[in-house]
Amino acid sequence: MLTGNEEAELRFRRLAATPLQPVGGASAGGAGFGAIRHVFSHREMLGLLVRRDLKARYKDSTLGLFWSLIRPLIQLTIYFIVMGQFLGAAKSIPDFAVYIFAGLSAMGLFTEIVVGATSSVLVNSGLVKKVYLPREVFPLSSVGSALFNFSIQLVILLGATFVVAKPPLHWEFFYFFPALLVLVVYGTAFGLLFSAVNVYLRDTQYLVEVMTMLLFWASPIVYSWQMVQSLIPSPVALEIYTNNPLTLAVLGFQRAFWVAGDDSAWPAGLLLRLTIALVVGVILMFICHRVFIRLQGNFAQEL
Repeated sequence: MLTGNEEAELRFRRLAATPLQPVGGASAGGAGFGAIRHVFSHREMLGLLVRRDLKARYKDSTLGLFWSLIRPLIQLTIYFIVMGQFLGAAKSIPDFAVYIFAGLSAMGLFTEIVVGATSSVLVNSGLVKKVYLPREVFPLSSVGSALFNFSIQLVILLGATFVVAKPPLHWEFFYFFPALLVLVVYGTAFGLLFSAVNVYLRDTQYLVEVMTMLLFWASPIVYSWQMVQSLIPSPVALEIYTNNPLTLAVLGFQRAFWVAGDDSAWPAGLLLRLTIALVVGVILMFICHRVFIRLQGNFAQEL
């Protein structure tokens, strides 16, 4: 029969012999497939965070998720009237409503992922300080909620193509898939990076909002790539503009859904460009994740 002191000493010996397992910092979950397995093991928490984000966004709202339909429709109406009718963009772009909404949907998905992910760790500071789970689930939950809202806009976009009697029943529709992957990969990469930096430098979230606004106007959404081609005399400058991954993704969406533009001029090898951009994006996402892992160790202290 062991005495109280002997039992305590035995417990201390067992604790001393137990190897320590880090739960934060650079080695938590590792990177690559190890990180994917680590996040996958917490997939239920990720799903809960996505549902919570969606419910919180329209909490106490009478229309609820219908705002996901109303907001893009109002945005489409404003751009269609102001840019298309008042400024005359619709005169040179047939089916201007479908054209502009394809670009708005693409850019809206990227913006929502990056902006939401940037503030995700700060918004969930209570969980970060009290509960251990892979920190990546916070920016990834923003990706999930953004994809949900995008799916609603996609239904509207497909409906618009049927309204103008030009549904995307052509082989160019397959441009949609690599373009979507480019948006998600780059959005996730920058979301991981900025969400970590924002913990230490709170101005990052405001800087990201300005950057996404600039990227919107730097992409052929309210104007056409064909117009840019005619205005930029330098082939090198045109290639730099065209090979912007967001520009390629927007062009991919337009080729997929804008049937009226099948006879328009497009960048040569658009599918190859999208593929290269996707490969570069995967590499960038790996690098951004490594930075995230390096910075996450002091999240709780900074928050």
